[in-house]
Amino acid sequence: MVLNKFIIKLFGQRIKSLERLREKPEEAQKRIFLYLISKGIQTKYGQEYKFDTIGGMDDFRNSVPVSDYAMLQPYINRMRSGENNVLWHSPVKWFAKSSGTTAAKSKYIPVSRESLIDCHLSGSKDTTLLYLLNNPESKILFGRSLTLGGSRKIDEMNNRIRSGDLSAIMIHNSPWYAELARSPNRKIALIPDFDKKTMEIAKYSSQQNITSFAGVPSWNLVLMNRILEYTQKSNLLELWPNLEVFFHGGVSFSPYIEQFRRIIPSSAMQYMETYNASEGFFAFQDDPKDEAMLLALDNGVFFEFMPVTELDKPSPSTHFIGEVKQDVNYALVISTNAGLWRYLIGDTVKFTSLYPHKIKITGRISHYINVFGEELIVANADEALKNACAQTQAMVSEYTVAPIFMNASAKGRHEWLVEFDKYPNSVERFAEILDKALCAVNSDYEAKRHNNTTLLPLKLTVLPKNAFIKWMEAKGKIGGQNKIPRLSNTREYADQLLRITDFKENGNGNVVINQ
Repeated sequence: MVLNKFIIKLFGQRIKSLERLREKPEEAQKRIFLYLISKGIQTKYGQEYKFDTIGGMDDFRNSVPVSDYAMLQPYINRMRSGENNVLWHSPVKWFAKSSGTTAAKSKYIPVSRESLIDCHLSGSKDTTLLYLLNNPESKILFGRSLTLGGSRKIDEMNNRIRSGDLSAIMIHNSPWYAELARSPNRKIALIPDFDKKTMEIAKYSSQQNITSFAGVPSWNLVLMNRILEYTQKSNLLELWPNLEVFFHGGVSFSPYIEQFRRIIPSSAMQYMETYNASEGFFAFQDDPKDEAMLLALDNGVFFEFMPVTELDKPSPSTHFIGEVKQDVNYALVISTNAGLWRYLIGDTVKFTSLYPHKIKITGRISHYINVFGEELIVANADEALKNACAQTQAMVSEYTVAPIFMNASAKGRHEWLVEFDKYPNSVERFAEILDKALCAVNSDYEAKRHNNTTLLPLKLTVLPKNAFIKWMEAKGKIGGQNKIPRLSNTREYADQLLRITDFKENGNGNVVINQ
């Protein structure tokens, strides 16, 4: 393709830079480190931790603490109120809103102009460029890329600040030429109501030549099924015969792959993973034959890698890019060009190769569920359960939560397997209150539950007395040091429990009881 050759030639220097990253990652990270420190010196955080005395990466590692959101939240709140030079040297007008922590319903991640251009948008361009290199006959540039945007609004702390989903921030700030290549238009993409947005996208994008789409698998599966319903097509290739790639990220793709293959019945369809979080664009799949992702080491993020065995230590050790090893589970620690300093993002990764440095995401540093993008953590579940018990005079002795995956006939949902010590007045009401309480403590779960968009109401499965004890006995894990896994991204634990109790459903679909 002549156009592809032109684009590859136009970005030839960037291609050479990416090759250097594979061969000399330490040099790229040293440049990023020096740049970040030079800007951090100008901030109040940098003054507090004496960035002007930092002579090298070891000084930085030894003098600046590893932080989580709770530690940085006071600084971020000052930025949201309009104060400048707090964590970053230039004014920050955008904050990416994501699921919360034990201390807050939602996190507000600063997105500076530098991080937007040099990290998020740059990473997206690199992904497309490498796809063209791997697919020289690709026709994606002759059509449009369908993007399901989020929403943004005026921040509640300051009317000069904006907050919202990262996708909405990127669409709002993308260059003019990106608008020509994207579908739908910006006005439709930023509609806040999901049902209205998906219908408008179905009307608009079904009339266009869509060659690629990008985003979170769970949300996009809902959108694609809505489009098929609107157009009365049996699969997407009947509508878009030139569709060739889905750039996905945000949640594990494995539960969704078969469903996408059902609605895109082509062995030529490609699926390329990216690691683009609210905090930065970290990695992208550069080889369709290798599921691992190449670390983006020169886009404004300085990486450290903390062995998960260090997580509970008062002074955990970390490793720089030149010090890591393959097949070690690391918690990711980042410093960014938006002012996150030694920030423990919560994800864990393993290196599948060195030179080039490629990773796979292995999970989170704590139990969680993020099958549908809801990022439910144990603290959320515990708080919601406490509220439900208080309102129904119930007592719960044990519980675990697992996903029920989407299929061709039903949307996804959570299944709560609960053992009551004292039954509620109404099990059905308990389930309804629990579902509402989860929405109250987790904004991402609330968004997925809105109008049953992605998640149906939770399913409450009541297990008989001592079910969890029998399960732990069968696993040989009786004792104080063995804990019930509260949340899981798979059905391994849930299905084991159901088998060991010889479970037979008796209920209305939302509530089932086995006594």
